[in-house]
Amino acid sequence: MKVAALFSGGKDSVYAIYIAQQYGWEITDLISIIPNNKDSWMYHSVNIHLTKLLAESMSIAYLSASTQGLKETELATLKELLSPLSIDGVISGAIASEYQRTRIEQVCDELQIKSFTPLWHKDQGLLLKDQIRAGFTILITGVFAEGFNKGWLGRSITSSVYEEIIKLHDRYHINIAGEGGEYETLVTNGPLFQKELIIHQAQKEWNRDNGILVIKDASLNE
Repeated sequence: MKVAALFSGGKDSVYAIYIAQQYGWEITDLISIIPNNKDSWMYHSVNIHLTKLLAESMSIAYLSASTQGLKETELATLKELLSPLSIDGVISGAIASEYQRTRIEQVCDELQIKSFTPLWHKDQGLLLKDQIRAGFTILITGVFAEGFNKGWLGRSITSSVYEEIIKLHDRYHINIAGEGGEYETLVTNGPLFQKELIIHQAQKEWNRDNGILVIKDASLNE
């Protein structure tokens, strides 16, 4: 099975690739769509510029394109990138978003290929635990929900941090995996990577009750 993977650099897109490789599938291409609109309905935007470096660390071909990120018009770019590829399907890290899943399926149907969502409707607590146990280094790069503060930005999701997220879930009913947009992540190392992403310069940008960690300079370790 030859598949391309939608790749944001976040924990779920990375883990979907990891699972597909466990199936024995060949990941031929990593596809990153870079939205000019940070509030894109479809695509992750926080630190999306680092996906090229991460793809290099994974030794997988990388394709990217920018999109205006406007609702219902942002699928055309994805279709253009996928059209020339000789693949059986596309992998995405969707867990619960019907909006994402159905629109990716729409593009795949038009191209007569399959859409695969290996994380779909998995228990989100167990899923996050599995991502930690697999050995991925997951940084929190954006927080957008009650209970989070500026201090969360740049933290690695370890077992102890996982327990803190569970407490926030119990108190504020946040989505444990951040699938509702409560937080964003970046994977900097793990079993898929040949080199670790080293962050040299980052800045926390905080706006009253939410914020992002903007990574300004990073490289792969030698």
